[in-house]
Amino acid sequence: MARTLRTGRTGVLALIVPEIAVPYFSELAREVIDAAATHGYRVMIDQTGHDHERERELLTGGGRTMLFDGVLFSPLVTKSELLEMKGETGAPLVLLGELEFDGRFDHVAIDNYAAARDAVGHLLKVGRRRIAAIGAQPQEEYATPQLRSAGYQAALEEAGIAVDASLIHAAGSYTRAGGYAAAQDLLALDERPDALFCYSDLLAIGAMRAVFDAGLRVPEDVAVIGIDDVDEGRYARPSLSTVALDIPFIAHEAVARLVARIEDPEAAAREVVVPHRLQVRESTGG
Repeated sequence: MARTLRTGRTGVLALIVPEIAVPYFSELAREVIDAAATHGYRVMIDQTGHDHERERELLTGGGRTMLFDGVLFSPLVTKSELLEMKGETGAPLVLLGELEFDGRFDHVAIDNYAAARDAVGHLLKVGRRRIAAIGAQPQEEYATPQLRSAGYQAALEEAGIAVDASLIHAAGSYTRAGGYAAAQDLLALDERPDALFCYSDLLAIGAMRAVFDAGLRVPEDVAVIGIDDVDEGRYARPSLSTVALDIPFIAHEAVARLVARIEDPEAAAREVVVPHRLQVRESTGG
């Protein structure tokens, strides 16, 4: 308290994510804590539960924003909602995740469109033609599923394959159970898919279980690929092919941007695009 009164700073950063139980976000939190420590900061973590009102409460939490010096925020809200919220809090802010904001915030972005296109391109390269997608959320304005759907469709169109709407399956949440249920529906089609592109590794792990429970083999009958490269996928059997996002890079770059923003609130906002790479494993024949 004495240091805060003397310096005007608490030495604490906030990390706000949709769901800490999701392996991607738990791995991100671990890396953010390590990165913040190198700058002399501690980290407070909270989750929104995919609830827009909860996001607003956490980001604009009145006097609670005095508890930390800056916010790392992985949002579900739209740009206009975020601008409205940001007007209610003076805490420095760095956004994580989408490649869809407009330069008014520091932003460490994932190119979801390119990641999806690369994943589907790999499935095409190994000879799959009836490729289903698991993870669409047509009822949401959240950019991740929209961009990954666009990347999926672009890869098919570039290969001269018509997009079949019956092969695009929604998932209310990116969980193992959601992937399992979606894959069950897709495998029950009269003409089942020969590959499943899943918008997250958790969806893909659930989908692989559904393939096995249907008496089919991965990858011989149905190839499966995800996005994230979480630990669980590396040690699954078969091991999961995925698009690997550089989580340590995301964390270290985001913390560095936030510390710079705290030091100079008037500095121009910067956008950093996170590198990704295709990680081919057993679930697609690697």
